[in-house]
Amino acid sequence: MILSGAGLSTESGIPDYRGETGRTRRAEPMTYQTFVSSAPARRRYWARSHLGWRHIARAAPNAGHRAVAELQARGLLAGIITQNVDGLHQAAGAREVIELHGSLDRVACLSCRRRSPRQDLHRRLTAANPGWHAVAAEINPDGDAVLTDEQVETFRVVDCHRCGGLLKPDVIFFGENVPRPRVEECFSLTERAGMLLVLGSSLTVMSGYRFVRHAAERGIPVAIVNRGPTRGDSDAVVTLDAPWARPSPPCCASWTLSSGSAAARRSSCPRGSRRAAVR
Repeated sequence: MILSGAGLSTESGIPDYRGETGRTRRAEPMTYQTFVSSAPARRRYWARSHLGWRHIARAAPNAGHRAVAELQARGLLAGIITQNVDGLHQAAGAREVIELHGSLDRVACLSCRRRSPRQDLHRRLTAANPGWHAVAAEINPDGDAVLTDEQVETFRVVDCHRCGGLLKPDVIFFGENVPRPRVEECFSLTERAGMLLVLGSSLTVMSGYRFVRHAAERGIPVAIVNRGPTRGDSDAVVTLDAPWARPSPPCCASWTLSSGSAAARRSSCPRGSRRAAVR
């Protein structure tokens, strides 16, 4: 089973929070509590996201996304779980991807719960702000464009056209819980897999790390490919420090197949004993 994180999409031009392209010191993520309780915060979020979402929408899958899709096409995967909200796994041809934290290409109403395409909201926001022509200084993780206070103050937000409720991107904000049925489905996939392969995640957030722990506790081998150390290194039988634009699908498939049985991996490679670096 694949568990992917933001590091898999950095080669597609989408920055992450904690890796080499991370912007944590300059961009604190929006929390759910702040979003629902503050109209100025929602205006700031939607102004920045309205501009930054175009960057996400234009992003193209890289070799890592294509490798995952080919592994699935070869029948080697029990499932794909992604912590990313960019839809690049599906753009690369992957199917039935579990989007643990949702997707930026959908919008949800907090009142009537109706979901709609992000493109529809984009057209409505563009129509509501005909004279707004802001230019982003930079793009932060999750399509958050950096704007000045003056640019934000003139932006007009729209509400649900059906019931007038607050609109929110169909993603899990910090401080918000992943729906329990989705979590249970991920646990079930983990238990059915012969191996858990983590791609591009530091596993800092428990939301994804819990599946690594779940696998390790049940004797399911864990392998991690990431730039730099991760929270799950001690749970893994092998870790690889590498960028994801470089591996080709045949290479990934061969590496996965050569892993052997779960029992063989556990006996030949104790957890945390192997770390390879690719430069």
